[in-house]
Amino acid sequence: MVPIGLFLLFLTGVGPLFAWRRTSADRLRRNFQWPGIAALVLVAVLFAAGIHQPYPLISFGFCLFVAITVVVEFYKGANSIAGRTGMNLLRATFELTHRNTRRYGGYLVHMGVVLIFIGFTGHAFNKSEVKEMSRGDTMHIGHYALRMASLEQGENANYLWSRGIFQVTKDGQALGTLQPEKRLFKASKESTSEVAIRQRLNEDLYVNFGGMSDDGQRAVIQAFVNPLVTWVWLGGLVLIGGTLVCLCPSKIKMQYARTQVVGIAKQHVDLPAGQ
Repeated sequence: MVPIGLFLLFLTGVGPLFAWRRTSADRLRRNFQWPGIAALVLVAVLFAAGIHQPYPLISFGFCLFVAITVVVEFYKGANSIAGRTGMNLLRATFELTHRNTRRYGGYLVHMGVVLIFIGFTGHAFNKSEVKEMSRGDTMHIGHYALRMASLEQGENANYLWSRGIFQVTKDGQALGTLQPEKRLFKASKESTSEVAIRQRLNEDLYVNFGGMSDDGQRAVIQAFVNPLVTWVWLGGLVLIGGTLVCLCPSKIKMQYARTQVVGIAKQHVDLPAGQ
């Protein structure tokens, strides 16, 4: 599915650049030149930084390509309005979007897709570790170190619980504590895991209490580092926002409809009496 997904991502960038029946080789060259150069530069920088997997490189390159095409479309339209009306660029961007909500709401949807694909691409760099741990043991995953400060067990009226208290550091810097928990419900005899999560824009750290070892002396701990997951959620919000913009009536269409209503009203006023 990855090649198909990358092809669809590419189409979200090139689609707006193909003007209906007005596309020429020179026009395509001018439209593709700078986004294409920027994408190639990004791929070269990422490759030099140590990312050699082809799919992530292609995905990040396409994401930048599509993002630049969307930004350029907004900039060209907003700059034209600002030049004619004297508005600042931000206000001109809102005016541009209001004038043609379907088109520019669609561009926002494209940008949402870009952010989602950034999150998808982070999956290529996921890390996971599983370890049986006692109090004082340390687990290393990526740049993180998880030291089990304590292992607690208890019960309440509904369930039995086991909880690990972990002191988290990243490259030697203390980040606080995470407390994953395992619960065994008395009535149903079913267990659930309360995963401890540290969410950041660049990556998420998940720590799961898998249960106790066979001898009941150590905790089975699962740790996951999932880069860029938050970008999926951000992209979803932008996509929903773009869809709502598309559903709003355009200013030009509203003005046209208002003109038609006024014209019809005038025709009725000018009719002879009794008609």
